Amino acid sequence: MIVPGAPRRTLARDARVEGVALFTAAPAHCTIRPAEPGSGVLFRRLDTPEAPPFAAVRASLSDRPVHPVFRAIDPRCTTLGPAHAAVSTVEHLLSALAGLGVTDALVEVSGLELPILDGSAAPFVDAILTAGLREIASPLAPIRLRAPVVVEAGGATIVAEPAAAFSASYSLDYGPGAPIPPQRAEWSGDPDSYRAEIAPARTFCLRAEAEAMRAAGLFAHLTPREMLVLDASGPIDNALRFPEEPARHKLLDLIGDLALLGRPLLARVEAERSGHALTHRLTAAILDAAT
Repeated sequence: MIVPGAPRRTLARDARVEGVALFTAAPAHCTIRPAEPGSGVLFRRLDTPEAPPFAAVRASLSDRPVHPVFRAIDPRCTTLGPAHAAVSTVEHLLSALAGLGVTDALVEVSGLELPILDGSAAPFVDAILTAGLREIASPLAPIRLRAPVVVEAGGATIVAEPAAAFSASYSLDYGPGAPIPPQRAEWSGDPDSYRAEIAPARTFCLRAEAEAMRAAGLFAHLTPREMLVLDASGPIDNALRFPEEPARHKLLDLIGDLALLGRPLLARVEAERSGHALTHRLTAAILDAAT
């Protein structure tokens, strides 16, 4: 949860989600269970029963690559947990939980990855809302900033500025002549707008990126019908759900990674051209600077 002021919230009953993993192509499923107040969001690998649950917080970030290709480039997902019991591609579920204001849950997983589903957070949102939510305690104390926190790398920037309420925005710009025009998405913390306007936005890549990833051994189990791939003519064998769907998905990922703060955030967060690695750096910088 990253939005201040709301009470702690958990699920009313179990929610189960099944599918296939994005990077490993393995069958993947998870069960999201209710948790006691103060538990936070926890992950547990059922196929490594000796490993205890671990918290979905900045300190649990793992550098274990979900696929060998990511030993040489920045990760395309967020991975948490100890090396022998890590869980990858957690950002869409974390975004769904944060967007709905869920503060406490136990996520049980078999295998290295969560299911990619349709590439958005909407299936997780639907499963959670079908299970139902219940309030369990008073609000968490928010993180407050004394001054702006800025992280930059390779032309990408994220700025978190002190504010009276939480808001987040993402500006996407691949430069002149790119297949995706410059676009922007924003969210001010309302669960209903998250469900309708952010959660359905799917992960995407440019055609050249998709071809390079296939050559590296990724995505052989997917086609552009299952994964949003764009070239100069627009989506290939697919259609956009929103004109700014790529920016909305980047915002979805940003929300999921900000949830690693473990507490609500009183700040205005503005991201430009950033990805998971830079948001991970931001969470460390915020925790260092927070009051």
